[in-house]
Amino acid sequence: MDLTTRYMGLDLKSPLVASASPLTGELGNLHQLEDTGAAAIVLPSLFQEQIEAEALRYLALTEAGADSFPEALSYFPAQSLSHAGPERYLTLVRRAVEAVDLPIIGSLNGTTNEGWIDYAKQVEQAGAAGIELNVYFIPTDLSLTGSAVEQRHLEILAAVRAVVTIPVAVKVGPYFSAFGHMAQELDRAGANALVLFNRFYQPDIDLAGPRMVTDPALSRRDEIRLPLLWIAVLSGRIRASLAASTGVENAEEVLKYLLAGADVVMTTSALLRHGVQHVATLLSGVSAWLAARDLQSLDQVRGLLSHQNARTPGAVIRANYIEMLQGYKSA
Repeated sequence: MDLTTRYMGLDLKSPLVASASPLTGELGNLHQLEDTGAAAIVLPSLFQEQIEAEALRYLALTEAGADSFPEALSYFPAQSLSHAGPERYLTLVRRAVEAVDLPIIGSLNGTTNEGWIDYAKQVEQAGAAGIELNVYFIPTDLSLTGSAVEQRHLEILAAVRAVVTIPVAVKVGPYFSAFGHMAQELDRAGANALVLFNRFYQPDIDLAGPRMVTDPALSRRDEIRLPLLWIAVLSGRIRASLAASTGVENAEEVLKYLLAGADVVMTTSALLRHGVQHVATLLSGVSAWLAARDLQSLDQVRGLLSHQNARTPGAVIRANYIEMLQGYKSA
């Protein structure tokens, strides 16, 4: 059974990618992921706030005795603020690259194109095969326009694209006024892949407080539908690879994403629930489904149900919408 695939220019042995999570930050888990069939690993994110905080700590140290003890500055290493930052993350990248024979993808998480972008080059130099930009930005400023939000994403991508030569993926949320157009713009701006979708964690209210609370709720199978729609819409219509990243629990979700046109399927929640060995279960289910239909490779099914293969995709969406509403029967 040929499960090989190609994602943002990388040749992979399967369509399963372990996405960024605490699991991928431990070398022991990386070995298990490789053994169970994962094709690539996205490391936990390096956050813009981490870099800024470390830079401020360095600045405080260098300025602390400057007024009363000028000679004290000689005790600090001769380095600029551009060199301050989480060296531990770069060490993780290096060790991960050495530990497994899989593409290691670094993850940068931020909201602007200032400061943290400098680390993209350092992640590349540490040996990463690619970079995933997680633009986790919720525009709570009511004066911010939709076009300004879109432009910010494009500026971040352009800034990274200007300093690295390795492939760059952009992980985004679905909340744009015209997501298809935004996907095209990111594609034109040099994104090698789009990861659909980022899950913006939303607060709840604890009535006992009362107080606002947040918790890292794991994704559920029913969350597959929105990314499934947009992967089907975009498949074959942009150059960038497509990665599905929400609601993957069983092999069924993997197959649905592949039929819609995803190049790879990423999972975090399922691995957190069932352990890293769950990758083998997912791949076994995919292989069994293909074998039952005498199919020999993923290429025979990938994108089979994408909108590119429909004569009038817009009409199909409208027709399905009407059919669902009219055909619904209450319990």
